[in-house]
Amino acid sequence: MMTQEEEDIYFMKLAHEEASLAYIAGEVPVGAVVVRGGEILAKAHNLREASCDPSAHAEILALRSSTQALDTWRLSGATLYVTMEPCIMCSGALVNARVGRLVYGCKDAKAGGVDSLYSILSDSRLNHQIEVTAGVLGEDCAELLKQFFRERR
Repeated sequence: MMTQEEEDIYFMKLAHEEASLAYIAGEVPVGAVVVRGGEILAKAHNLREASCDPSAHAEILALRSSTQALDTWRLSGATLYVTMEPCIMCSGALVNARVGRLVYGCKDAKAGGVDSLYSILSDSRLNHQIEVTAGVLGEDCAELLKQFFRERR
């Protein structure tokens, strides 16, 4: 049986693999995995460019797949693993889906909706708050993003 830390690292590695797929496809390399009860409900990576959809963030796509698989919009007890701190759109979707926990890799100083710019997931004015664990494989996640943007400059 794995400890919580070992489980977080294991699933974040899967999210990082998804981010690598995004990188290969020319998308901003962010990957996400939704897990509940040790079972993977969905994996996804950014597809904004390929889909011409501004909402096609890894988190949104993983949430959509998870809710379709469960045939409910409520993801109570689920954990979302994502390589970069969610933006305000994705943070709002996590609250609305009633996700129980978020684990993310690196911060997003320019658009972070969890810790960097806003604290949406812990805002007591909302009807749901989410437990957050930050920094899991953060250096690896940040390096993939840095490499992606270095190549585009």
